[in-house]
Amino acid sequence: MLCSACRGCVQKTTILIFTTMNIPANLKYSNDHEWCRVEGEYAYVGITDFAQSQLGDIVFVDVPTVGETLAAGEVFGSIEAVKTVSDAFIPVGGEVVEFNEAVDADPALVNSDPYGEGWMIKVKMSDAADYDALLTPEAYAELIG
Repeated sequence: MLCSACRGCVQKTTILIFTTMNIPANLKYSNDHEWCRVEGEYAYVGITDFAQSQLGDIVFVDVPTVGETLAAGEVFGSIEAVKTVSDAFIPVGGEVVEFNEAVDADPALVNSDPYGEGWMIKVKMSDAADYDALLTPEAYAELIG
């Protein structure tokens, strides 16, 4: 490429690209890259922006655990992307009372809006201490570097 100043030399350019992950301050996070938002006795759970970016284009979300009571850290379902399948872990213990039907119809919502329309499950929590033990946004940001 010719330098725009004199058009007689070759200019070398280095471009640095920094990616900023979206980590909302009103949520808590697991070491397994799930997020959790509490509303009363219920918790909404999904995967983080970081997790969806690592998985790539999500094509299917399977949650066979609706109606089951799970302990924090257990697998509640799986997420299938174009090139991989990953387990999803419940960050708080309780009964899985709902799977997001919008995600069932359009799994790409997990990519486009992971903290909003892309939530995956609603859980009736059995112990609020599980939520308290999750990572703060600052601690999660440190985890993903």
